[in-house]
Amino acid sequence: MVVIRNIEDIPDALHGAFVTIGNFDGIHRGHQRIFRKLIDDAGRHNRKTVVITFDPHPQKVLHPERRPFFLLTHLDEKLRLLERSGIDAVVLITFTLKFARTTAEDFVRTILWDKLRLSKLFIGYDYAFGKDKRGNAAFLKTIGAKLGFEVEEIIVVKENNTIASSTNIREAICEGNVKLAHTLLGRPYNVSGTVVKGYRRGTDIGIPTANIQSEKVMPTRGVYAVIVEIEGIKHRGVINIGYNPTFGNNQLSIEVHLFDFHEDIYNKHIEIFFIDRLRDEMKFDSAEKLVEQIRKDIGRARTILQTYDVSVTDPSGILQSEDRTSY
Repeated sequence: MVVIRNIEDIPDALHGAFVTIGNFDGIHRGHQRIFRKLIDDAGRHNRKTVVITFDPHPQKVLHPERRPFFLLTHLDEKLRLLERSGIDAVVLITFTLKFARTTAEDFVRTILWDKLRLSKLFIGYDYAFGKDKRGNAAFLKTIGAKLGFEVEEIIVVKENNTIASSTNIREAICEGNVKLAHTLLGRPYNVSGTVVKGYRRGTDIGIPTANIQSEKVMPTRGVYAVIVEIEGIKHRGVINIGYNPTFGNNQLSIEVHLFDFHEDIYNKHIEIFFIDRLRDEMKFDSAEKLVEQIRKDIGRARTILQTYDVSVTDPSGILQSEDRTSY
């Protein structure tokens, strides 16, 4: 997959491409349906596929007062997922306040048409872009008819009556509903981070943990069953997100315990996939009571993860998986 970071560098080889445009944070099931349609239609017409997206996320530029704003996928992860989806090229536009003043018509004429000479544009069911969000489906179909390209709006994707959208997924994660997030994403929600030094309380009580730091949105405080990938190998475990009220901590910690694992992984990069929520954060009267509950958590997580196919955390087949979505 080619990544183009300057619109002046768009090659003639992409002229006539089938194109989609959006933020695509999360590469969720709604996005995946757009990519499936894009790739299938382009293949039938022997055309290249192009995704136009933005960095940083427009919300970070347009509403800097809304902090923190958590991404579901960092840029490198988003690009990796797009490549695995089979997209030919990504045009990555740097989003600034100046660019935000670009009208929808200017964007279509100067980028979609002058630089790409696109054949067909695919957009999500409610997507709009350009100054004052005037680049909606009706506008695009009108200008497309004038310039000579088709426009297709992809219908809404729902799971259990919930629309697959970045906003809904972000809210589900913040509420700790990682199973709903999994359903809407089409894969378990994941965060990554580097293992850092912690309080070593896990080691002291006989249940060693790896402490990590991550900039992505984290599920609400509590205990979860997780799959953890380290250097390409997946392990089962539990994660605690919270302030360790039993010990009176005042700083949020993210602690992972891996089953039957005894290696030193300090400073190593790990990927954590959230499978199920076990319980809320709790304060215990003693360390002994805490250990008793943790062992119960581990037992329950082992049961949940025992038959769980860890390969489903691999997003490489996201466009080939069975489409169970209702529309």
